[in-house]
Amino acid sequence: MSGLKVSDLFFHPFFARTPNVALLTRTFQLLCSVPVIVCTFSYGLAKTIQPRHSENRFILFSALLTGGFLLNEIYRIHIYMIALGIPKLGVSLLYALVLSSYGWFFRRELQLTPYQILLAGLGLLFFAIGVDSLHLKNQIISSLLEGVPKLFSEINIAFYYWYVCKCFVEKAFYKIVDS
Repeated sequence: MSGLKVSDLFFHPFFARTPNVALLTRTFQLLCSVPVIVCTFSYGLAKTIQPRHSENRFILFSALLTGGFLLNEIYRIHIYMIALGIPKLGVSLLYALVLSSYGWFFRRELQLTPYQILLAGLGLLFFAIGVDSLHLKNQIISSLLEGVPKLFSEINIAFYYWYVCKCFVEKAFYKIVDS
């Protein structure tokens, strides 16, 4: 072994010394880009197929929401907000407000999807955030309890948006073919 610890797999990439350090964090960040790309592409395609369809807004705002999450994950915006004096609870409440607003405005669209996959992903993400807030002393246990659920949360979220966008584009395409 080259002196690496399990916790190094979830190390923040900016501080990684070698490619295998922060491997799972980088994997998580790559997975965060999947919903953004899929939703943006689907929105562009759907806007071409059915320009004035109301469901297009759901896909657009899903792209914006997941894009915001990706930017936060890469640039660590929440850490800068905390450094500016905004309490961690305040930052968490701000993000919860944005997420709740999304859920409220698009509740009808969400109910027509397998939203349980998205809820499972969000639940795992909140679990990981909770573990991070505990500041456990054992670095390996802390890293695994935070990193593994966070990774699986993004797998769920990426799968959810891939599936929803696939069905959305297929439905739009078949409407045109059938008419």
